[in-house]
Amino acid sequence: MNRPDPHSYFDITQPRTSHIHLDWFVDFERRLLDGAATLELEHPSSGPMDLDTKGLSIHSIHAQEGSEIPYELAPEEPVLGSRLRLNLPDGTKSVVISYTTSPEAIALQWLEPQMTLGKRHPFMYSQCQAIHARTVMPCQDTPRVRISYKAAVEVPEQLTAVMSAGPAGLNPGRRHSTRLHFFEMPQPIPPYLVAIAVGDLQSRDLSPRARVWSEPELIDRAAYEFAEVDSMIETAEQLFGPYDWERYDMLVLPPAFPFGGMENPRMTFLTPTVIAGDRSLVDVIAHELAHSWTGNLVTNASMEHFWLNEGFTTWAERRILDALHGGRGSALRWAIGQKALDESIARFGKESPLTKLRTELEGIDPDDAFSSIPYEKGARFVRLLEETAGRESFDRFMQKYIKTFRFTSITTEEFCAFANSELPGILEAVQAQDWLLETGMPANAPVFKSERLDQLTAAADEFATKRRPEKEQTSSWIPGELLIFLQHLPRELDRDALGWLEATFDLTAKRNYEILVEWLTIAAGSDYEPVFERIREVLLEVGRMKYLRPLYSALARHPRTRELAREIYATAKPRYHALSRRVVESTLANSSDGDISNG
Repeated sequence: MNRPDPHSYFDITQPRTSHIHLDWFVDFERRLLDGAATLELEHPSSGPMDLDTKGLSIHSIHAQEGSEIPYELAPEEPVLGSRLRLNLPDGTKSVVISYTTSPEAIALQWLEPQMTLGKRHPFMYSQCQAIHARTVMPCQDTPRVRISYKAAVEVPEQLTAVMSAGPAGLNPGRRHSTRLHFFEMPQPIPPYLVAIAVGDLQSRDLSPRARVWSEPELIDRAAYEFAEVDSMIETAEQLFGPYDWERYDMLVLPPAFPFGGMENPRMTFLTPTVIAGDRSLVDVIAHELAHSWTGNLVTNASMEHFWLNEGFTTWAERRILDALHGGRGSALRWAIGQKALDESIARFGKESPLTKLRTELEGIDPDDAFSSIPYEKGARFVRLLEETAGRESFDRFMQKYIKTFRFTSITTEEFCAFANSELPGILEAVQAQDWLLETGMPANAPVFKSERLDQLTAAADEFATKRRPEKEQTSSWIPGELLIFLQHLPRELDRDALGWLEATFDLTAKRNYEILVEWLTIAAGSDYEPVFERIREVLLEVGRMKYLRPLYSALARHPRTRELAREIYATAKPRYHALSRRVVESTLANSSDGDISNG
């Protein structure tokens, strides 16, 4: 047995999947996918082949020509799920597995009509990262096994299906009042990037290669918010090379979506909380777009190397935004990230092995290890490499790195070998071992300074001593500057201070969720009753983990608000994604501060 990924039953000595054809009926009544997956193998093969499954009901398995294939479904392990072992006869080229998913499949969230904007139709979407593709299809669920895929998806005729793939046709369905949507993803992707959503959807073209999808009630606002995405794509191409995915479409999901965004190729999934009305939160788009090069094109070989996806992408996101905005706000973006990093390290403890970049996750659910550390510590390591090599030299290195490893999945060790060959001596110069293999933050981390950042943090320090900033000073603050000011305030303030903040900035009415949640977190931690109703509204509507953890954590600090948190969660729980429920329950159990990253 040779299993290189601790989160998969994949054995490198066994046959490898190259393509999957999915045939699904989306059953909203039973909350499951019913159908088959045809796995095409790289080469005609024989002998054992181990697949990952979790919660799947296997009905039959046969070779494409019809002969039955013997199989064994092992008992389920808590993290890995159940190993499905096939015994392939000589010359097997493909395998057809007929199966049904579970209503509890963690990758799928089924929303009742009242949980959508339109309130008329149900909605379903998937989230397969980190290791949840096995709950929607039997597969070698590791980034090491990249697959192309096709799909035929049957849905109620009044609904529309989209996938992380190009549309390839539409036919009448095989059942009454259904339609059959066809999709094709020709590029090889890791299984966690297979994605689907079904609902009452409309689209709006933003450019010849970019489109936004959402519920009809949101489409105008979404199209305005993301209108400049094509200039982002062009900027990213100048930095990192050609865009290899043909289209860049986006889907704005209902508010229950647990992440800011998910970089599904050809169809980025987004939370509606990024629609602030003033394009002030489109940094999330820059992040998900950057994944088209770092993460989707060059992918971590397992979740133990997650920083290769997220550290490079967070750095790349900021390079895109710096190029678009002439460097304005660069230090502020790094400062906002620093706060998230500090909170993650505090939550785990600076000696925790989960604060390393190159982690060891045997027996650990990667969802439990999720934090800002691979994003922000990883981005600072990449920035240090850039500063040490020089920007021009490092940009050439990055383009060659992406070109060399495109459509492959690599380890930290493979990256280091490439860096040493292309930039001799650089890893030693930056003390890379301290970054990759040691806990906490190294002493040589880059420092980001600006006069504006100093002014904002000074204003926050003075506010804590009851000195209020002048109106002439605050009236010119852009959203990111107001956020920095709020982030540097004490976590508990008296009623006079809270009243002044509300009167000056009208914080409770903000549509920018970064600012709103920062304010509500301070107010909740201060037991400030005037905002309790707004906190209730936010927590009952939004499922984004980045916002749930600090809000519930702040509420848990005082007896009265702790009871409020439990009361709200009892109502909100059925609306939250399973990942969000885990975060809230852990937060309330620990009653401690924490963060969750953009994702």
